[in-house]
Amino acid sequence: MNPWLLTAIIAVAVIAIVIKRMIGEPVNAKELFVAPAVLTGIGILSLIKKTDLTATDLTWVITGAVFGAALGALRGATIQLVDKGGVLWQRYTGRTFLAVIGTLALTAGFGVLAVKMGMHEDARPLQLSLGVSFLGESLMIGRRGMASGIPFAPARTR
Repeated sequence: MNPWLLTAIIAVAVIAIVIKRMIGEPVNAKELFVAPAVLTGIGILSLIKKTDLTATDLTWVITGAVFGAALGALRGATIQLVDKGGVLWQRYTGRTFLAVIGTLALTAGFGVLAVKMGMHEDARPLQLSLGVSFLGESLMIGRRGMASGIPFAPARTR
């Protein structure tokens, strides 16, 4: 698939997720994890297809994935969780957007450091970075949701 087309599709999906979460949406366990899993899977497939990865690249990719997941979890801690109609709902807050700005700055700094330390610039797929970040967020929302005792929303039937 054309990399620009894939990037555009991912950008539209991320924007849609953010808009839905700004408005507020029910927390459904399946929906919480599908998008991050798909993005992470696409990122891993992109890595597998690369033939020129070095041990340095892989070290930085793995470290970046752990860092990204941790930053996503931090962002997930800022999301408002409420009981609405007897099920768990989530909504991004102002603090969430501050966390997003901080996350972007830290991730950019990490990327610059990684390249200065020997990682190839194209060795860290955007899809992997977004996927693990949203996965960290989803894990934190899931943990907080379970701790709240509020039931998750049932799966939507379409």
